[in-house]
Amino acid sequence: MNTLFITGANRGIGLALVKLYLEQGWRVLASCRAPQSADALWQLEQQFSHLQIVALDITNYAQMTKLAASLTDVPIDLVINNAGVYGPKGYAFGDCDVEQWKRVMEVNVIAPLKLAEAFTPQLRLGKLKTFAVLSSKVGSMTNNTKGGGYIYRSSKAALNSVIKSLSNDLLPEGIKTVALHPGWVKTDMGGPNALISAEESAQGLKQVLDELHEAQSGGFYDYQGLAIPW
Repeated sequence: MNTLFITGANRGIGLALVKLYLEQGWRVLASCRAPQSADALWQLEQQFSHLQIVALDITNYAQMTKLAASLTDVPIDLVINNAGVYGPKGYAFGDCDVEQWKRVMEVNVIAPLKLAEAFTPQLRLGKLKTFAVLSSKVGSMTNNTKGGGYIYRSSKAALNSVIKSLSNDLLPEGIKTVALHPGWVKTDMGGPNALISAEESAQGLKQVLDELHEAQSGGFYDYQGLAIPW
């Protein structure tokens, strides 16, 4: 049985991915900040004995280290960092909230790298050896033709840079890394006018991950498998 570790698993795309991988026979270690209120996860736990729900605030690095230590001998095939924040909306040039920018950069950039550091030992023990993060196409500098969105855009561009560096450091050990754009998804972040459901996004993301090969490590792809320019 393959094993997935995923962050931000209690709702939206994260929850859809948890359900999909469980249905396809994977063991899933599903983490979120407040498991006690993750009702949808506990409902799945009643259906699937191979689901384990764990507490993790990805910016609590002591908690992350402790959790990884408790899983020292557990082979993990795939780590997906789904947790992330958008930050403030509706601001314009000249009106960036610096404290909010720092918060978004920590959640979206620093925490995923710390997650990779914490769980690389378990990935070394797994068969598939893949570390994936949910990025966004708005992090593409080539595709940025509208400006604005300084906080979220810069965080995802920085996250993509982290993934590229990780690919150089980890691929010699057989560990693949990838940044994935999930599409414009109907979630709390994406809003009701988004184009696809969380379930459709999850199906596409899983297919991309299932077919990922070493030559794609460090790359940036959407949920349909199409490469996104940096």
